[in-house]
Amino acid sequence: MLNANLKALEKDQLVHREEYPQTPPKVEYSLTERGKPLIQILDVMCDWGEEYQL
Repeated sequence: MLNANLKALEKDQLVHREEYPQTPPKVEYSLTERGKPLIQILDVMCDWGEEYQL
């Protein structure tokens, strides 16, 4: 499920996936310029969750 969500975010160009050819395999994800505005939205959602203890 996590993998499918990450692939969808990558397809929508919200995250960038970087693979490193090593053992064990390593993959890093980062927000793209298009995805960075989501930080503000997620921060507000986290604040709301903390306020209502969710």
